Amino acid sequence: MSTDHSVLTIRGLEVDVARKDIKNLHLGVYPPNGRVRVAAPLHVSDDAVRLAVIGKLAWIRRQREKFTKQSRQSEREAVTGESHYLFGRRYRLNLVNTNGRQHVVLRTKTKMELHVRPGATTEQRLAVLDRWHRSQLRDKLQPMLADWQATIGVTPSFWGIKRMKTKWGACNAQDGRIWLNSELAKKPVGCLEYIVVHEFAHLLEPSHNAHFVELMDEFLPDWRSRSDHLNSSPLAHESWTY
Repeated sequence: MSTDHSVLTIRGLEVDVARKDIKNLHLGVYPPNGRVRVAAPLHVSDDAVRLAVIGKLAWIRRQREKFTKQSRQSEREAVTGESHYLFGRRYRLNLVNTNGRQHVVLRTKTKMELHVRPGATTEQRLAVLDRWHRSQLRDKLQPMLADWQATIGVTPSFWGIKRMKTKWGACNAQDGRIWLNSELAKKPVGCLEYIVVHEFAHLLEPSHNAHFVELMDEFLPDWRSRSDHLNSSPLAHESWTY
């Protein structure tokens, strides 16, 4: 699908506009600092985009204010004493030197061991942690996805895990492909399930219209509280490069 990108300044607000071969206009506000993006059908004019954004200015300001207030972790170095998370539970990290396999072990309900080579760099230590988080997330997702496929009656053609800076999940309804943010390994399981249901619902309804909300209400009645919980939890430190 070809995409035409441009930038509009609307009431002092910089808006990224992506024109695609789609039916409806979609407006989003993304972390960490409230970047505003509009995905618009190819035939929609700049004036129409401006009107759509102006009509949502109050909502955009509220979303941006949420991101401004949302706490953020300091940059992680994977050293002894640091706090790290798995499915919403906080663990105190202990660095252990090893000449064997590099891996992560949960020793207690509050202590996590990172076994790495002596002299491992920060990047190497973080890479071991990241691989472990991804494996934990994949193990948690496999039965969850199977359960929700049966409940909702849809099956993605593909699902995968990757690091995303602006979304918790993404769905290409046309191709049936779903991506889930690797950072979800650090969030409560209820939040992870919310994103799974959200992306599955997009296989039935690509846009965030009234029908989509009805589907979410049907499949996961408490989705709003789960969404609020997820979006109020600390964001990982990032070198954001928008």
